[in-house]
Amino acid sequence: MIPLVLAGRNLQLHWLRSLLAVVGIIIGVTAISSMGMIGNSLLLSISDSLTSAGNTIVITPHVSAPEGAVGNRSTDLRITVRQVEEIRRAAGANQVIPIHISAERITVGNEAMIVLLYAMDPSDVPALLERDSGGFMRYGSVAMAGKKLAEENDLKVGDSLGIGTGEERLRIVGILRERGVGLDLSPDEALIVPDAWFTSRYGELDYDEVIIKVRDPGDIDGVREDINDRLNRQEQVVNVFDTRKVFSTIVDTFNQLSTLILVIGGISLVVAGLSLLSVMLMSVTERTREIGIMRALGATRGGVMQIFLFEALILGLLGSAIGVLLSLAGGYLATGLLLQSTKYFLSPATVMYPLYGAAFGIGISILGGMYPAWKAAMTNPAAALRFE
Repeated sequence: MIPLVLAGRNLQLHWLRSLLAVVGIIIGVTAISSMGMIGNSLLLSISDSLTSAGNTIVITPHVSAPEGAVGNRSTDLRITVRQVEEIRRAAGANQVIPIHISAERITVGNEAMIVLLYAMDPSDVPALLERDSGGFMRYGSVAMAGKKLAEENDLKVGDSLGIGTGEERLRIVGILRERGVGLDLSPDEALIVPDAWFTSRYGELDYDEVIIKVRDPGDIDGVREDINDRLNRQEQVVNVFDTRKVFSTIVDTFNQLSTLILVIGGISLVVAGLSLLSVMLMSVTERTREIGIMRALGATRGGVMQIFLFEALILGLLGSAIGVLLSLAGGYLATGLLLQSTKYFLSPATVMYPLYGAAFGIGISILGGMYPAWKAAMTNPAAALRFE
């Protein structure tokens, strides 16, 4: 206990120097912990958004259609009905969802705007989208509104809106749950309408996109290859990609980014350790005569070494504790601002980062204090007493 008490007394006597060493540790621990928590929260958020599309194959025309006129677009760059049948044969028992995509002018009250239209068989909607209120659409002049579109225009189930220049009425039968930007659909600011209504209004039979929901992710490669064999054998007619690969690429990218952020935080903590090493060496030099007196009074080399190691440990514990508290508060606020939600912040994988940061901070502090402690312990008592 005596070395610990002496270490605490020495830190109090040289409080300004101790404070500077603690600040460096605080910055390093805060950087590692907060950056790690924010990065992991972002990764969990993206993973959660994309996991539902992880068993999806998306098929589009090989050459992207140029931006056409609002409403019925006149271009042959579509997936034909015959090609959809070939895709169904390749997909086997997996669900195939052909989709028309267009844009149209709508009128809500006195406000007019352009929105995206997704037209599909009503029976396919539950496989892709979830409803927040109301019901799923059936046939007729009905639609489901994306969550953001409904909120921004105060649309509710039962409301109607005008579509096109003739302002044909569409009745809102359901509001979709917010989904975010997807690799297949981005419905939050769009309308979902029945394909029969769309075909009747625009006369368009061919499709802009086909989505396949694969029951067993292990079958994705086989289905994709079969589609390529059927449609792209002589020349590339359609683009076929599965969201699993895109999902994996995004996750790998964010993991690499998180690692880079942690390395940057680790560098700042290593710098803090070097700062502590410098402070401790300065302390040893200034207290050389004091060390000589302790040795003359019977203090062992081990006892002297313990005093300086306890000083480094106290600085590390204090800096790490404050750094963890700051990172928790800062990370919580930053995650809430970036994601508009803090549900991922309290996940076990996220809250481990403050523990990693604290352990690293304490370890660096002890390592930074080992050489000064050894140097103090090896000081020759006679030479130390003559030191001025």
